[in-house]
Formats: sequence, C-alpha cells, structure tokens
Amino acid sequence: MSLVTEDDVRKMLASHQLKPQDTFHASPKQIITPSAKELFNEKNISIITDEGKKEEYSMTYETLFGAKIMEKPEHMTHLRGNILVFKDHPMIAFRGAIDSLESTIILIQTLLDDDQYPKLIQDLEEVVQFVHSLIKFEITGEPLGEFQLLGLDAKALRDHSHHPSKYYGISHFIPNHSHGMIVAYLNKLRTLARETELVAYQAFKKEEGLVAREDILTALNRLSSLFWIMMFQYMDHQYEEK
Repeated sequence: MSLVTEDDVRKMLASHQLKPQDTFHASPKQIITPSAKELFNEKNISIITDEGKKEEYSMTYETLFGAKIMEKPEHMTHLRGNILVFKDHPMIAFRGAIDSLESTIILIQTLLDDDQYPKLIQDLEEVVQFVHSLIKFEITGEPLGEFQLLGLDAKALRDHSHHPSKYYGISHFIPNHSHGMIVAYLNKLRTLARETELVAYQAFKKEEGLVAREDILTALNRLSSLFWIMMFQYMDHQYEEK
C-alpha cells in the first residue's frame, strides 16, 4: 500500500508529471491523503480510480469535538480523512518530527562527497525511505511488522549498538569534534531520532501508560541504534572508498 501525500503532488507538479486540470489515475493500492486531495482540488485535477470512476472530494470537515465546517481554518490540519485537529495535536507534532528527521537526513546526504562516500549516501537513502514509510503505517493503521535496516533486524541492531567491540573492534565513545564531520553528522541524526521517539511516545501513549503503536516506537528506538552503528562502521573505515 503506497501513500500519495501533498508533498508528492507538489513534486509531480514541479516536474510537470501533472499539470492543473489534468487527471490523476489512482491505483487500488494508493491511499491519497486529505491534504493531497485538497491540492488536487485546488489545481482542478480530477482523481480517477482504476474502475474509471471519478472521485468526488467532499469539502465538509469534521472536528474531534463533533463540529462540522465547510472550510478548513488555518490553525487546523488533517488528522485522518476529513477529520481536523488543532496544529498542536500530538499526532501532528509526531508527523512534523518525522518530516524534520527525514529532511535532515537528505540535507546531510547533499553535504557528503559523492565520490568519497557513495556507500554512506546509499545507506542513508535506505534509512530516509524507512523513515518516510513510518508516516504511511501511522496514517493507514497498518502494523509495521518485522523490518531490517542495512541488513540488520531489530534484535541485531540492538546487539550491534550495545556491543561494538564485538562487531567493530571499537568501544563505546562520546562523540566530539576530534572525530570529524561525518561522526558529527551521524550523531546529529542519532539525537534527532531520539527526539522523534519522545514525540512519538507523547502521540501514541494511552491513559493507562500503554502505547498504541509500540511497533513505531520500537522502529525509532532501533533507528537511533543504527546511527550509532553507522558511527562505529565509519570509525572502522567501512565507509572509505577503496
């Protein structure tokens, strides 16, 4: 199941894959977010399903407190479907944190030398795609299931980050400026992953102390472990172009 977001629509418009008053053919496996539908509507782009049916986009919104409104206020945004929430809602904060983490990974990729660090750039691409997928699992409610990052499952990620001397011949260390820019970049991503995990906990926690999406919280926890692992791999010269 793939997700079509507002950002995806803007990219299609910018690259001229779509133009105002065009038709977007949606497959059964695509979920179009409300904000994407709103942009389609703004650009007079029709959405046609595989069955050839034109999808009508309702401009009626509902709020969590039961109110129905015809226009979306600027201080509110989509939660799911046509449900609007205030922009300081914990779930919106979580989506913003994911967006920030994703954009920082992309920024660091652009700062790396393509010839000197091709494998590191490639590994970060796998990571950014994984981070982006978390929004899909949150919006659709689908379970994340078992996952791997750079060939390591959740258990291996934990083990490698907890016992670096076993796998990389390097003990745990506190990053500082002497370790160089690459370690500084990866450490920044590690701290952002931690911050995102805390924001996610606020979004998914229940009154009784349990969490609604432990799978997403686990993924973010292992993500911060992964950035430690990438630091160890860099210090072990595994990212040097031979």
